[in-house]
Amino acid sequence: MDTLLVIEDDPGIQKQLKWCFPQYEVVMAADRKSAITALRRYEPKVITLDLGLPPDEANASEGLIILQEMLALAPDTKIIVITGNDDKANALKAIELGAHDFYHKPIDDDILAVIIDRAFVVAKLESENINLRQSSLEANGFIGNSPQIQQVCRMIERIAPTEITTLILGESGTGKEVIARAIHTKGPRADKPFIAINCASIPEHLLESELFGFEKGAFTGAHKTTAGKIECADGGTLFLDEIGDMPYPLQAKILRFLQEKVIERVGGRQEIPVDVKIICATHQNLEQMMTDKTFREDLFYRISEITIQNPPLRDRDQDILILARYFLQQANQQSPRKISGFTDDAIRAMLQHNWPGNIRELQNKVKSAVIMSDNKFISSLDLALQPTEDDLEPMALNLRQVREAAEKQAIAKALSLSNGNMSNTANILGITRPTLYSLMDKYTVKNG
Repeated sequence: MDTLLVIEDDPGIQKQLKWCFPQYEVVMAADRKSAITALRRYEPKVITLDLGLPPDEANASEGLIILQEMLALAPDTKIIVITGNDDKANALKAIELGAHDFYHKPIDDDILAVIIDRAFVVAKLESENINLRQSSLEANGFIGNSPQIQQVCRMIERIAPTEITTLILGESGTGKEVIARAIHTKGPRADKPFIAINCASIPEHLLESELFGFEKGAFTGAHKTTAGKIECADGGTLFLDEIGDMPYPLQAKILRFLQEKVIERVGGRQEIPVDVKIICATHQNLEQMMTDKTFREDLFYRISEITIQNPPLRDRDQDILILARYFLQQANQQSPRKISGFTDDAIRAMLQHNWPGNIRELQNKVKSAVIMSDNKFISSLDLALQPTEDDLEPMALNLRQVREAAEKQAIAKALSLSNGNMSNTANILGITRPTLYSLMDKYTVKNG
């Protein structure tokens, strides 16, 4: 059953609204403190908010403050503000601040029910849309929901059906090959080969024969004619990773292949037609390399008919924890020990780390932490990361928001923040006092 939070200080209206919406679990709050506590505890999708709340019932100042605080904590929540019949100015101001809708008193149950029902429908549609976007990203091999990665996914959808030559730019470890494979698998060549070759990992004197193949007797050790990677990709996709590391003399031969779609094996004279889709990637600054005359300008313009900029992990901060939990699930499947999640200090450390190695570094950190951790929750020490000593925000201690965080550490820190006051500790954590006492007994947490 969906939860409806009603923020109203008038007992008569509270009683009226309590029984008007049997289809919802109606939770009441009469002031700012109880409203924020209920928001944390129940995480309602829809809220009705009377702007005239104590200690300023005659005006809307308290209600507008609560509105802003709730939207800061839960920006997707649909808040319907309720005002006096002659208070249109504050109703419009609330809409400007982010309220979903407004309603003027006196309250008509049927009309308000329509507004609330519509707000729940909008909240559900938005949630489904987010889930669909996430499913689309995962189908393309991406984990995360940041605007940057959504943009990359949209570009893949547009590029995949075409034959355009694509250049993927990004730091090492950002997943450039994942993008290339997604373009291949979503395109018409999906059932054909996807051949990847890392231009930086093959010695210069071997790279040409690796790409173009060689005829028998072309050089010492060439005992039989061998097809190269380009020829093996015929009909499919050729992914030239780290093309910025390709030797300058070989770039001319690659350019000719891209223009003519024919190759000659090393030691051969016969032109062999090859039908491939080309995707290139590099972490190098190709424009600077062109200035330095280490990368051909004509080749650059040939491989960059369209360019995808793959963002570094540090610019995708909202995806860091999503990726970390995904890698934890993977590591748990491969390990006899099952780790439940991350402690608060581990979460802070991951969010504050610069991730120079990007996604690959994060994956390795989590994988090794699963092996090294002696507890059910991974700490910053297990991750070999050092968090700063900044105090935690109260919302960061909401047990519903950080389910994977260690409840024991969260309770201890909340007790410290509230100087041992049990009521304030329960409010910070978004739980009842009996639940707090139960958890303290469970984890043998002492007050003081």
